[in-house]
Formats: sequence, C-alpha cells, structure tokens
Amino acid sequence: MEQIFLKENERIDDLQCKGLKIIQNTEGFCFGMDAVLLSSFCDVKKGSTVVDMGTGTGIIPLLVWGKNHVKKIYGLEIQKEVAEMASRSISMNKLEENIEILNIDLKDAPDILGVNKYDVVTSNPPYMNSGGGLINPDDRKAISRHEIRTSLEDVIKTASRLLRHNGSFFLVHRPNRIVDILCLLRQYKLEPKRLRFVHPKVGEKPNLVLIKSVKASRPELKFEKPLYVYNDDGTYTDEIYDIYGMNKPE
Repeated sequence: MEQIFLKENERIDDLQCKGLKIIQNTEGFCFGMDAVLLSSFCDVKKGSTVVDMGTGTGIIPLLVWGKNHVKKIYGLEIQKEVAEMASRSISMNKLEENIEILNIDLKDAPDILGVNKYDVVTSNPPYMNSGGGLINPDDRKAISRHEIRTSLEDVIKTASRLLRHNGSFFLVHRPNRIVDILCLLRQYKLEPKRLRFVHPKVGEKPNLVLIKSVKASRPELKFEKPLYVYNDDGTYTDEIYDIYGMNKPE
C-alpha cells in the first residue's frame, strides 16, 4: 500500500462516500457540516466542469466528485499550507486527473481559468465581516471564518464571471446575510432559484442557508422545506444520516 505522508497534527478521515478519504489538521481548520450540506444541495449534471472557491481541505470537490459524474473540478484556496494539504488528499485518492487544487486568490481565478465557461461554481465562504475587531490576518482559522482576504461581493462577482450562460452557483452562508446575498446575486446577474434554510431542530431559528442561483435566468425563487439537523432527543435526523451516507443506529 502506498505510504501517505502526514504532517504534525494531521489525520486521515473516511468520508463515507465511494471510499474517499481526506487529510485534516486538528490544530487548523477542519471541514464542517455546512460543506457537507452544500455538497448534497448541489444538483450537478454529468460531465460538468466545476470550480469550488475557498476550497479549504478540498472537502467539497471530493464530495461533489464522489456523488456526481463530473468532468473536472478546480478547488481554489488562497492559503498555501491549506492548499498543499488539500492537494495531498487529492493525490491520496488518486484523483489528480479529476480534481486540481490551485493556490490562488479567487479574485484572480477569471484571469487564470477563463470566463463564461464553467457549468457550476460552489462556495462555502467566510461568514463573518471583519467588523473592525482585532483579527490576526495570518491566522488560518480567522482567514477561513472572516472576510479578511475576500468579501461576499468578491465571491459572487467572481462566480458570475466564471459561469457560462445558465450555469449554476451554489452557496452556503448565514441567514443574517441573506439580504446582502440576494442583492449581490441579482447585481451580478445570478438569479436566485432555490433556497433552503437549515435549522438545528424544529422550533429553532435557522443557522445556515443554502442558495442556488443561475446566471442570466428568469426570476423564480422556490423555497424548499427546512432541513433539521437534530431531533428533540439530540440525535441526528434521518435526512442528516442520509446526507452523510451513514446507517442510523438501532
């Protein structure tokens, strides 16, 4: 068996999908449920070309590839160390021909990858405004969570430039940014088509929103039924088990 090189504080996790595995750093930024939910929310057609902006560990490209017969996925990651770790995950899964990790600023993606040519763009971007607080601009977790190196507008503007006519943009974000999101999507000719709120449990307010928009499409937004993560007793709901591809405990 081929030797897998791991650095300090790294581990290999099984993604429970087509035998895929991923390298994560326990001291850095591991992927969360939001990335898994976004991957499941994406309806990607066979043979599509995909760009994932702010790919982090590479979780979204791996899951999108595992669940769909896509042609090629590019994962964009501005942090060199994180991009290198994601690249090792791709190599570990022998997917170098299918998934390519690029250590670039997403704002440079149109110049490097080309414009108006991709079928799907995905993003699980930083949720928090920098807000004037004291944030270490070199901190990996801060860069992943706060709009330090990129903004919501940068993400949406770049998605629009990359997508072909009628291409789809899939985004996961916080519900408190929904007005900003919808206004920016329309501003950059991305028409919101599907929206789904994610709630911790029934009766609690949503803490995530999943949005699909289509470039240069006609207006018509469909609200999907809420996704609940936990039952009242604290166990995962059946839908969460289905999304994760796990068997529900007896």
